Amino acid sequence: MTTHTTLITPDLPLPPLPQQPANVPWPAENWPLDDMPAQMDRAGFDTLVEKAFAHSEELGETHAFLAVKGGKLIFEKYAEGFGPHDTYKSWSMAKSLTHALIGILARDGKIDIHAPADVPEWHGDDARAQITLDQLLRMSSGLAFREDYDPDHPSDVIEMLWGAGKDDAAHFAASFPLAHAPGSFWSYSSGTSNIVARCAARALGKSGPEFEAFMRRELFDVIGMKSATPKFDAAGTFIGSSFCFAEARDFARFGLLYLRGGVWDGRQVLPEGWVDYARTPTPQTPQAFQDEGPYGAHWWLGMGGPGSFSANGFEGQFTLIVPELDMVFVRHGRSPGEQSKNVKKWLGAVTETFR
Repeated sequence: MTTHTTLITPDLPLPPLPQQPANVPWPAENWPLDDMPAQMDRAGFDTLVEKAFAHSEELGETHAFLAVKGGKLIFEKYAEGFGPHDTYKSWSMAKSLTHALIGILARDGKIDIHAPADVPEWHGDDARAQITLDQLLRMSSGLAFREDYDPDHPSDVIEMLWGAGKDDAAHFAASFPLAHAPGSFWSYSSGTSNIVARCAARALGKSGPEFEAFMRRELFDVIGMKSATPKFDAAGTFIGSSFCFAEARDFARFGLLYLRGGVWDGRQVLPEGWVDYARTPTPQTPQAFQDEGPYGAHWWLGMGGPGSFSANGFEGQFTLIVPELDMVFVRHGRSPGEQSKNVKKWLGAVTETFR
């Protein structure tokens, strides 16, 4: 086990989160609509959108794209065969939903992210028993886990979701040994998120349909995310790493909740400071920072410029939040491998057209 690793903490801004304008209704039922702003590079924006929906070798397939500004839906486009009432894969955007669930439990005093995580596989003098929820949320647990989606490569995530671990994903992930001392190394891991999801269930004392009822009562129904369909394994744990389907407009509602600091129509859904926690940079190795980009707590940082943060999913699923512009962007599609990296750059370019 490696114990000494050089880490860096990116110096990234935390711009203030804008409040919902007083004259704009919250989109619990329907999104208020508005025109595109006059002060923007509309020609550049239109060119980028046309490129995204051209099904190119560079960007792959874009199925849905929408933009919210000032709490209003200002742009929405779908590819042929897709529409606003289709549900789209979250893939790893589910990790950010899991972050919200932990926040709700922390709000209610049911969980302490700085205490050792409640993981029954770790006990006694097992060094893993000292891993905190904060370290899990920051992908800094030190647990070994191979995050590789190539079926031809050894892959712990594929084995967890579709192989030996599929019936009890959290148990599968929690059974891995430490590769590094807890808190000393950053490594992105879907296994980590399923451990976190089971910690949420254990803190609540509910699993399966009862835990889904909690998700709906405390999160989905509150913000009008009515299409959300979370998936559970046979052990009754929400597969918080990967599986929640929803309409693009509903992912935008989730983005708006975070853009508004966890407040929805006067209700403090997430505890005060929880969104700032999500977007505070996690120490990473220089190589991880270069290869993967900056990370917060189950949210990625910086895709849309300084101060932005995003829920990112496999093959180019993105909910991007840009506080500086008071905007949320949602993109769904199928863009494997390098194409997904190109979509990140594309979204960055899109945000620039509004500056």
